[in-house]
Amino acid sequence: MPVMPSSAPSVEKGPTLRNDSFSDRRDSVNKLETGCLSIIVLGASGDLAKKKTFPALFNLYRQGFLQSSGVHIFGYARTKISDDELRARIRGYLVHGKGGPPHTHSEDVSKFLQLIKYVSGSYDAEDRFRLLDKEISKHEISKNIQEGSSQRLFYLALPPLVYPTVCKMIRRFCMNKYNHGGWTRIVVEKPFGKDLESAEKLSTQLGDLFDESQLYRIDHYLGKELVQNLLVLRFANRFFLPLWNRDNIDNIQIVFREDFGTEGRGGYFDEYGIIRDIFQNHLLQVLCLVAMEKPVSLRPEHIRDEKVKVLQSVLPIKSEEVVLGQYEGYRDDPTVPDSSNTPTFATVVLRIDNERWEGVPFILKAGKALNSRKAEIRVQFKDVPGDIFRCKRQGRNEFVIRLQPSEAMYMKLTVKQPGLEMSTILSELDLSYGQRYQGVTIPEAYERLILDTYATKSLYLLNMLMCTHSVHKVHIF
Repeated sequence: MPVMPSSAPSVEKGPTLRNDSFSDRRDSVNKLETGCLSIIVLGASGDLAKKKTFPALFNLYRQGFLQSSGVHIFGYARTKISDDELRARIRGYLVHGKGGPPHTHSEDVSKFLQLIKYVSGSYDAEDRFRLLDKEISKHEISKNIQEGSSQRLFYLALPPLVYPTVCKMIRRFCMNKYNHGGWTRIVVEKPFGKDLESAEKLSTQLGDLFDESQLYRIDHYLGKELVQNLLVLRFANRFFLPLWNRDNIDNIQIVFREDFGTEGRGGYFDEYGIIRDIFQNHLLQVLCLVAMEKPVSLRPEHIRDEKVKVLQSVLPIKSEEVVLGQYEGYRDDPTVPDSSNTPTFATVVLRIDNERWEGVPFILKAGKALNSRKAEIRVQFKDVPGDIFRCKRQGRNEFVIRLQPSEAMYMKLTVKQPGLEMSTILSELDLSYGQRYQGVTIPEAYERLILDTYATKSLYLLNMLMCTHSVHKVHIF
């Protein structure tokens, strides 16, 4: 992907849609063995790194996408601990590795943990970032870098407040020192600012330090298997094309439910709330893929443009179509202010003012500490005119895509109930991934995203995300 001019909107990057097999991709990654890859996890002692980043790296290692002969992992955080103490903290999140016989997990975990080295320091400490660069350079020199190239991937598992400071330190002290095919890339995650002003300021600060081709803004929801499948479902299946519009669809529900509360993240969550934490990134991304027109091609800019058109067509939200709530016990968290009115639950109705979707409500729901855990897209079709079977009371036709847990797609259809009587029943055509694809390991979202940040040398990643500026210009919550 070419470097974008400063006047152009910054483009978030997402996973590549490709038809190649995992073995093909593994072969391309193995080319790194001619040089070396250094993955630096900043915020290594934090919750995100322990639960998501390191387990994703471990699963890539077990599948052969990270080769111990050419890869080293560095952790950096303020917590003053040793290499072994960091490894001990991480170990518990790796023991349930995916794929392979269970008895091999312990051995794989031990080998993987030996790839990790830790440097502690504050995020504005020049001497500590010099030390981090020194440790990375030792690894590169030990791999005889002159015969290949060095790649440095910095994953910021940090609050966005410290992005500018950390990126300044990386720019000044930790950039790739070798020019034959090497690179330095920065991975940042949502939330990217709290509103339009802070998002634009943050984008400008990072843009002053790095070319756009070096910046990877990720939303892990776009790495989920069923979200990846949305474009294929919509635009590669003939029977969906004539149905996917206001003439046939009554409403579309996009739901995110968690059966647990903030669990120690109350201080962080209270700054953002359920709308900034879930709605304006995860759910809007899914909304765009559900509602967008067919792009001209799978080129990043073409997909981005169609998604932005959807957002620009969203009408202002009516107050009577918003429900906010907070679960009982939320303010018992000592990190949450006693007077907090931050919502932990929200239902919002969005209306898209264009030819395809006029009059169709998009109902977005998200909440914590609810009675179940799931994320799904529910497309509910209109009633059949002339209901000669009197089956309306049984429910409508629906197409449901369950993103998590237990990935599945199913269609609710009215069929004749077996027997002599002409009676109807609502049944399902069910594609449950756990049953249909037995023995197939479905990669975690973070695995897919991290792999694509370093495995594509051309930097031509399919942009399944929208430009940051456009997201916040329609930030109407």
